[in-house]
Amino acid sequence: MDLTQWRTILVTFCLSPVFIPFSTTVTPVRENNTCRLIPDSHVNAALIIWKYLRVNDTLRKSDIILGLGSHDKRVAKEASRLWLAGYGDILMFSGKSGNLTRGKWGKSEAEIFRDVALLMGVPEPYTLMEQNSRNTGENLKYCYELLKRKNMLPKTFIIVQKPHMGLRTVATFEKQWPGDQAEVTLMVTSPNISLLDYPDDDVGDLQDVISVMIGYLQRIKVYGEKGFQSYQDIPKIVWDAFISLKSSGIYSSHLIQNECEGYKQSDVCL
Repeated sequence: MDLTQWRTILVTFCLSPVFIPFSTTVTPVRENNTCRLIPDSHVNAALIIWKYLRVNDTLRKSDIILGLGSHDKRVAKEASRLWLAGYGDILMFSGKSGNLTRGKWGKSEAEIFRDVALLMGVPEPYTLMEQNSRNTGENLKYCYELLKRKNMLPKTFIIVQKPHMGLRTVATFEKQWPGDQAEVTLMVTSPNISLLDYPDDDVGDLQDVISVMIGYLQRIKVYGEKGFQSYQDIPKIVWDAFISLKSSGIYSSHLIQNECEGYKQSDVCL
């Protein structure tokens, strides 16, 4: 979907008795029966970051398909689709709750995701759940421990994540996977969806998505510098896009702020 189609749909969706001015330089987002207007410059900056953060490796048959828990159930659908297509022996889901799901559901992220898999036709005996992790680092550590106890440590595995968490997943794996990484072939992928098609009832509107996304990019820089994740080179065009969005003051809800000042490694900050 291009920007023109996106605006056409949202202008129709955002129509209300209150007149809201609109021009070709903004993207409207509905909130409380009004439209928040996101400038095209912000959308274009967000698209640069979205492209940088995505990782979609060429996939081959793996021992484990691991869907990392989050507020986006499309990750579970993609992981299940891959299992049903023969890309893995075991389908595993990881996650208790995190910053974006705490209090959202009455079940763990892993349970919610497995429910999706069962509804799609994945037989329960071919599924595993890890239900204690609260962040990506713990996802990897706790999955490793569970698989080791079951004598199921993979030689190859596919991690399915949200599109804008791909690079951060790779960076976290390279620092936080407890086993010998030389013995593991990692493939990372995500649902095939564009930034403008990504907003939905679970992940929120475009402003919500951009807010979360620039928080992910900030963490790639900060945690790489502090050694919590592997260092990633961030191109100037990407960091300039981050600065422009951060400076607007609109997308600050997921940035590292008070509780993470000093960048201490904790469950709050990862």
